[in-house]
Amino acid sequence: MVATAATSAFFPAASPAPDSGPKTAKKLANLGGMKSKSAGSSGALQGKASAQASPKINGTSVGLKKPVEGVKNEFETSSPAPRTFINTLPDWSMLLAAITTIFLAAEKQWMMLDWKPRRPDMLIDPFGLGRIVQDGLVFRQNFSIRSYEIGADRTASIETLMNHLQETALNHVKGAGLLGDGFGSTPEMCKKNLIWVVTRMQVVVDRYPTWGDVVQVDTWVSPSGKNGMRRDWVLLDSKTGKTLTRASSVWVMMNKQTRRLSKIPEEVRGEIEPYFTDTVPVVEEDSRKLQKLDDNTADYVRTGLSPRWSDLDVNLHVNNVKYIGWILEGAPLPILESYELSAMTLEYRRECGKDNVLQSLTAVSGSGVGNLGTLADMECQHLLRLENGAEIVRGRTSWRPKHASNFGTFGPIPAESIEY
Repeated sequence: MVATAATSAFFPAASPAPDSGPKTAKKLANLGGMKSKSAGSSGALQGKASAQASPKINGTSVGLKKPVEGVKNEFETSSPAPRTFINTLPDWSMLLAAITTIFLAAEKQWMMLDWKPRRPDMLIDPFGLGRIVQDGLVFRQNFSIRSYEIGADRTASIETLMNHLQETALNHVKGAGLLGDGFGSTPEMCKKNLIWVVTRMQVVVDRYPTWGDVVQVDTWVSPSGKNGMRRDWVLLDSKTGKTLTRASSVWVMMNKQTRRLSKIPEEVRGEIEPYFTDTVPVVEEDSRKLQKLDDNTADYVRTGLSPRWSDLDVNLHVNNVKYIGWILEGAPLPILESYELSAMTLEYRRECGKDNVLQSLTAVSGSGVGNLGTLADMECQHLLRLENGAEIVRGRTSWRPKHASNFGTFGPIPAESIEY
């Protein structure tokens, strides 16, 4: 009752109906003395109340015009409800509309994050870790060529392709459930401190993919002699199905502690033989002997090549893909500018550690660098060796003239648009 009266002081109630005056006076007379008070006492109380000053707000008198009106509003239910603080709040529909707008905006942002391509070739990143196909003998994995994997020719570099091949091989071992705690080693190999090392690699590149292309890599393994394993790869254009790259390699086992080659133990053979296929190599073996180069037979020598920490794999020796980069660094610049690598054969003879310093030697076969203007296929011989002369890798590379189509995908970049 006190709260209602106080609120009514700021929000005056509506005027009562004309015929309610006598009833109110009669009720007030009954309340004034509670039947035990005399008329004089009632008059004194009324006079005292009348003597009090009316409350003012900002100089204007406010309050009850008649003392009986407040009492009347408390006892009469037929009068309209007083204007209270709750009645003065904003329209709730406006607040509801604001909340709805916020939820709609959040839903729109979520739909943008959950955007799906409208065309099949607009793939974002639908690639997982691959899968085993063809009766469990072939492992298949897709890769998207990223912008940081292309070179000056706007095509994927040979190192990019080789890294994808190596990644597929490791995922094959993992997908088959044979991955131990080593780098591609099976559980039995880990028990015996054995690791895989590559001894020979042959690669043929029919076409290099470019930025945004999706490639499919298939890989499988076969026996190679008594103590070796051959791994083959085929890299396809996932859109057209055409073959882009073929590779075949031979792997043997090495003791991780003694760094000596080892035979395949029967326990390890029992793990890997169920996954062997009876197939011919995807790259016909080049039986030509790789030449040994020296300072007299080499046309170009690049010195001072040392591995960085990032060039080492988990077995603490230089990753075999890094050797390819060092071989290309030893090739003459006119070849790199006018030709592209079409095939290579590598023989790995010794491992390279983090403290070694290497030299890259290259000899150009055939017509030589002086006749590059003829744009005929050419061949080079390579050797990576330590400074003390110990051989690391012997190699042979084949080159073909670059095709103009490699530059037609994006068009030339205006020099004035490049900011430094």
